[in-house]
Amino acid sequence: MRTGVNDYALRRRRMVQEQIAARGVRDPHLLAAMEDIPRHLFVDEALHSQAYNDYPLAIGQGQTISQPYMVAIMSEALDLTGREKVLEIGTGSGYQTAILARLADWVYSIEYLPELSRRAQEALEKLKIFNVNLKVGDGGKGWPAKAPFDAIMVTAGAPAVPKPLVEQLAEGGRLVVPVGDRHLQTLVRVIKKGEELIQEDLGGCRFVDLRGEHGW
Repeated sequence: MRTGVNDYALRRRRMVQEQIAARGVRDPHLLAAMEDIPRHLFVDEALHSQAYNDYPLAIGQGQTISQPYMVAIMSEALDLTGREKVLEIGTGSGYQTAILARLADWVYSIEYLPELSRRAQEALEKLKIFNVNLKVGDGGKGWPAKAPFDAIMVTAGAPAVPKPLVEQLAEGGRLVVPVGDRHLQTLVRVIKKGEELIQEDLGGCRFVDLRGEHGW
């Protein structure tokens, strides 16, 4: 039996209430975005029925769409007001890109794998999300031509905080990145204040590898 639009809307509402709000995420704009954006459209049709469950899903080429709760806590950690220019490293399915596009003024997103970037572009266009620029490249090097960025999110595990991303962060900007080894990372938030970098530990996590010069 085909799942209807209203059924997916109900699943999104439950996802937000039970997996996200119940675990301490409070940003009303973020909660509204996650209740509105159809996560199932960013995975293969065979996985639509699992799209609102509390775990990551495969999107091909060894990559995943992150657990909804992880999307939420990383997005909230950027402390977005709607006026920011955001850089995302690891477009993946495009779902996190879509959430950021609802919370910021403009999103630039870099994906290492061309096929994933192409599919993400199609999904975003289908949902009429146009305040995004996608490109294929080595995300750890950032996007110097568009810097500085008010916020940067890295959706892949890195051995260390990539220096080029810190350099491309605006004054007062926030960078969220999983840092560790290839099996387990710590979610780190870096806040740039003048010459000082304030680093915060947001808890344990596990992500796919960051590819390229500053990854694995």
